[in-house]
Amino acid sequence: MEVRTRIAPSPTGEPHVGTAYMALFNLIFAKHYGGKFLLRIEDTDRLRSQLEYEEGLLKALQWLNIQWDEGPDIGGPFSPYRQSERTDIYKRYCQKLLDDGKAYRCFATAEELKEMRTFALRRGKRVGYDRRYRNLSIAEVERRERDGEPYAIRLKVPLTGKCEYEDMIKGHITCAWSDVDDQILLKSDGFPTYHLANVVDDHMMRITHIIRGDEWMSSTPKHMLLYDAFGWERPKLIHMPLLLGADRRKLSKRKNPTSICYYRASGYLPEAVVNFLTLAGYSMPKDREIYSLEEMIAEFSTGRIGVSGAFFDVKKLNWINQHYLIHSIAEKDLWKRIKEWGFSDERMERIVSLIHTRIETFGEFMELCKFFFVNSIELDEGLLTPKKVDKAVSAQILQCMIWSMEQQGDWRRDGFEKASRDTAKFFEVNHKKVVMPILFATITGKHYGPPLFDSVDILGKEHTRARLLNAIAFLGGISNKKMGELQKAWFPTTS
Repeated sequence: MEVRTRIAPSPTGEPHVGTAYMALFNLIFAKHYGGKFLLRIEDTDRLRSQLEYEEGLLKALQWLNIQWDEGPDIGGPFSPYRQSERTDIYKRYCQKLLDDGKAYRCFATAEELKEMRTFALRRGKRVGYDRRYRNLSIAEVERRERDGEPYAIRLKVPLTGKCEYEDMIKGHITCAWSDVDDQILLKSDGFPTYHLANVVDDHMMRITHIIRGDEWMSSTPKHMLLYDAFGWERPKLIHMPLLLGADRRKLSKRKNPTSICYYRASGYLPEAVVNFLTLAGYSMPKDREIYSLEEMIAEFSTGRIGVSGAFFDVKKLNWINQHYLIHSIAEKDLWKRIKEWGFSDERMERIVSLIHTRIETFGEFMELCKFFFVNSIELDEGLLTPKKVDKAVSAQILQCMIWSMEQQGDWRRDGFEKASRDTAKFFEVNHKKVVMPILFATITGKHYGPPLFDSVDILGKEHTRARLLNAIAFLGGISNKKMGELQKAWFPTTS
């Protein structure tokens, strides 16, 4: 039997380091056993999926030298490799489940689902669908269909008993069916959920081993039930430890730079990032910390995969990157590589055009422009809280800047300027005297410098986002309660 693994990311944002982490272990496992590694795009979220995100994902993985044997860009025997191009397949399999009595049409409206959640919360019960449409008569279902009532298709999860399965790392796992919701398989718009599409595609593409993060363990019973309902052989399972941030919680873009693009733009070497990501969830023989991808493929063993969270330690990444800088780049080539990274003629021409009329001597160039070339800047609380603005308010202003640019999908000059004005209006503060000083201090570390909006355009999305996050953390962060309140206030205003 040929070993076949896959990575199946959603193109709904910047390429996450967690995606690279999982891709690496799927690649390593497949290649160790002489098998194939696939890339499949799970783009059934029609509101958030974008082609530019898919293209960015492919480029980011290729930068890390993660190569797939089959995928949307190169094809393969099980094309297409985008789920949005496979919807007819999912509908056929859903119909089979309906015909076999293993799924049902659910006519619950958004209002009904909201009532269910409210009722469950009031009674202190687990929030979930109450199965009210599970046992409708055939005649009632047909009547509702004739009347044009929209419906989703849900999986009939057993009401009693338990799901049992084996994990190659964690051993024998059991889960009571009473803790599992009747999962939606096909949404009312005809598009599948992750759960149905994932299982159908993995079976059709002959995936033998599913290697994914611990966070998917709660979904595994639903997937195992689907395999059993179709009469298919279950794949082998490996649930990897999650990447954790400095707070020992799941690595979140709300608090950390998580995009692969950020680390590429920050001057890290791809070999170092690969080495670091594999080290986060694995231990090589003799506790070696520096090794190539090829060495890990050759020496791989599932017994050396960690069982607890994998700490994303930037200090360790920096140490590993320094090792590769010293040992893989000759001294005579170092300036060439640095110049390619951040001092290309094209970039420098854009920067000097901003300070041409602002400097009196060449020596002032770095004083004004060093923020373009460093990964972190020194922050000043006084500059971040102008006109005696409270630290908490400054942090919230910066958070709303992030939300505004995410909503616009524009992190360049115009998007940043619009976000600044929308944020000033939202907080009812002076744009020039309050918001702009906070943003200047966040991006440059100073209260003056080159034109801010043009500077952000050159700095780029990843560094701009990281500076906003760093300043929020420097100001003390935003509590979960306050974040929830801010979200409720912000999104209706800007929708």
